[in-house]
Amino acid sequence: MKRIGVYLFIALSWLLGRAPHFILYGLADITYIVLFYIIRYRKRVVYKNLRNSFPEKSEKEIKLIQKKFFHHLSDVFVENVALIKMSQKRVLQMVKFEETDIPEKLYNNKKCIIGVTGHYSNWEIYLTLPKILRHLVLGVYKPLNNKFFDKQFYKMREKFDAIPVTMNDAYKTVLKYNRENTLTFLGLIADQRPPKTSSNYWTTFLNQETAIFMGPEKIAKKLNAALVFSYSQRIKRGKYLIKTKLLFEDVSNCKEYEITETHVRFLEELIIKNPELWLWSHKRWKHKRDSKTPLH
Repeated sequence: MKRIGVYLFIALSWLLGRAPHFILYGLADITYIVLFYIIRYRKRVVYKNLRNSFPEKSEKEIKLIQKKFFHHLSDVFVENVALIKMSQKRVLQMVKFEETDIPEKLYNNKKCIIGVTGHYSNWEIYLTLPKILRHLVLGVYKPLNNKFFDKQFYKMREKFDAIPVTMNDAYKTVLKYNRENTLTFLGLIADQRPPKTSSNYWTTFLNQETAIFMGPEKIAKKLNAALVFSYSQRIKRGKYLIKTKLLFEDVSNCKEYEITETHVRFLEELIIKNPELWLWSHKRWKHKRDSKTPLH
């Protein structure tokens, strides 16, 4: 039975990777109905996260954002299944790039880059970054429990010659390339919930006390790397604009937590402008701050 499911998934991915636009997003519309009305996938989690994040918004506004989010989530789900088997040519038709001069200048200045992003828009579309970067691209990911699906998404992420690196191996891998004088772009999704044992920095994010990963700041300081925020803006269904914001070219004089606060605030601004594009179904605020832990 499990093997049949594997074959069906591969077939679906292959078909979606070649399906015309109207079929791809027609299936996304069906997925929305299933997720929102039938399965009711994490609707309570989404509602609670939105309600706590935007206390100033009316009930009508919150429910509208909730619906828009599920439409977006359905599109992203279908797109990412299709991306697994989609040709390079078609993937590149989905994206445009802006501010490509920023990483080019940093490469010429012999600077490694820490590329911070969040679960905003479609984060898997960053697999195309090696097409515009001269840096060696290392994409940090969290392995899936299901080995089959983990392997499929691993292959997808290396489609354009990026090197997928697990969260546990990221630090030693980037240090290895640094010792070899290889300029790297380390892509980090920095808005995940840290394990409770390592939640050593707390701040207010979207009106809630939030634990933040310190990885980007620590690695940037260790390498004296530049820090950029990469994000994709959705132009329309199936079309994304990947943008780059240079936050710090030289981190050597940054105060403690300054790097972390800066990229957190940048993401927060993006979410406030287009809240439906963030991953509200994630249980981001599951952990609560200990009274002995300071809030910055």
